[in-house]
Amino acid sequence: MSTGTATADAVPGAVPTRTTAYAWIVLFMLAFIYIFNFLDRQLMSVLIESIKKDPAFLTPGPDGKMVGLSDAQMGWMTGFWFALVYTMLGVVVGFLADRTSRRNILYVGATLWSGFTALCGFAQSYPVMLAARMGVGVGEAAGAPPSYSIVSDYFPAEKRGLALAIFSMGVPLGQAAAIAFGAQIDKLYGWRTAFIAIGIAGAIAALMMLFVVREPKRGAMDPSYAAAAAQERSSFGRTFWEFISRPALLWCALGCGVSALVGYAALGFNAPFLIRVLKITPDDLSIWYALVVGVGIGIGTIASGAVVDSMAKRSRVWYAIVPLIAMAAATPFWYFYTQAQEWPMALALLFLPLLLNIFYLAPALALVNNSVKASQRTMSSAILLMILNFIGLGAGPTLVGILSTNSATARIAAGVDKAVAAQEGLREALMWMTPFFLLALVFIAFEAMAIGREVKAGKAVRDGGARAGIVLFLVGALGLAARYILGGMEGVMSTDAVQLVQLGALILATLLGLILAIGSLMRKKTA
Repeated sequence: MSTGTATADAVPGAVPTRTTAYAWIVLFMLAFIYIFNFLDRQLMSVLIESIKKDPAFLTPGPDGKMVGLSDAQMGWMTGFWFALVYTMLGVVVGFLADRTSRRNILYVGATLWSGFTALCGFAQSYPVMLAARMGVGVGEAAGAPPSYSIVSDYFPAEKRGLALAIFSMGVPLGQAAAIAFGAQIDKLYGWRTAFIAIGIAGAIAALMMLFVVREPKRGAMDPSYAAAAAQERSSFGRTFWEFISRPALLWCALGCGVSALVGYAALGFNAPFLIRVLKITPDDLSIWYALVVGVGIGIGTIASGAVVDSMAKRSRVWYAIVPLIAMAAATPFWYFYTQAQEWPMALALLFLPLLLNIFYLAPALALVNNSVKASQRTMSSAILLMILNFIGLGAGPTLVGILSTNSATARIAAGVDKAVAAQEGLREALMWMTPFFLLALVFIAFEAMAIGREVKAGKAVRDGGARAGIVLFLVGALGLAARYILGGMEGVMSTDAVQLVQLGALILATLLGLILAIGSLMRKKTA
């Protein structure tokens, strides 16, 4: 096993541009590991319908009849609770990876998420399954941030967009593999075997990575002055503050988060929608849906990296314009997808939203990694992913699950057949993701304007946290208002544990937002 550090030759004061063959081997090995990251994550959505019908998860309903898990329960498990541990630990991983071996952290993370994926196959109750999924989140938190940083130290700035796009191919390939293998293993051997087999395969892949990848020198592909700075140690507080107080990066992260909300909502419930509502068979799902996901998101991932690398040479504003155009084009196709009556038409309409929605990722990664010091790259990537995943992964599947269950419950109360209510409830929930495309466009447009100001100024532009404060205040205040409008004072003051956590988070966001916004204003007046 190699334990050395890879370095890059560079003329003093020059920017390294030579990319070695070994760098490409490292890139493809990291992408291979990333495939398992998303394979394990996507697998649950493919198996949702089988898990909900498993006798081990049946519990007595209000009328005494045995009922399976609801869409809301599955949404909370695959969304909010998974994202909570994933995002919080992702920042910790970023902090450690800026100070220790990134390769070794990746190995530990891959081994953990693979082990907990296998444990999902042994779950006999919802709480045990929930704990196992949260364990997967613990491991997956160590997947992307160290990998982004390693890739950035093997490829020069002008090639990072494409390199990060190739690495990000792990997303569509992992999702397609989960659909193809998960559906077939479930059909032949059951959903439990699918979790166990794929978990074991991931652990073997992690061991392979340990023997192939060498830890690179930090800043090896940066100018010599930047490479020297890469050996510095930036505190988490400083890195986080520099990120959120820089509008270009803040709006980028928020635009990514809302774009990911739609993406994760779709990937979490597309398979149940196709199976439950449009009656696709397991064989057709494992072939056609896997192809649409793999080819659609794959083309989008590579194309976005290549396009942004080319256009960003003209102006950094294209880091925002590229995803802005893509999201605008995807919006109508998503709406019509949710209204489809046959699965072939649905998949045809779904292809473009999957291809275009992913256009936010490669430009965001390139913008962040090219905008911060080398010593802050892992932490900055982790902060980007924290915001992206807490909004996208935390809210997307959770919101669809809640909307689906509430809509189905209302229909059943109105006398609609239970099966029909479950179908139309899910269709309606997915349809209500359409407005989030428009919200993503707003944030990405703000990002474009912020980058334009930096280009004009010729340096990073900061606002002292004013915009972050305003966003936090609006999220907290609007959330509290929504709780009151929907549930009155009982909705605001609920004693339910989950509701109390949400209430505390909204109050904290409101107060923190006020502090940031007022503090920024006071500093501006005294400057």
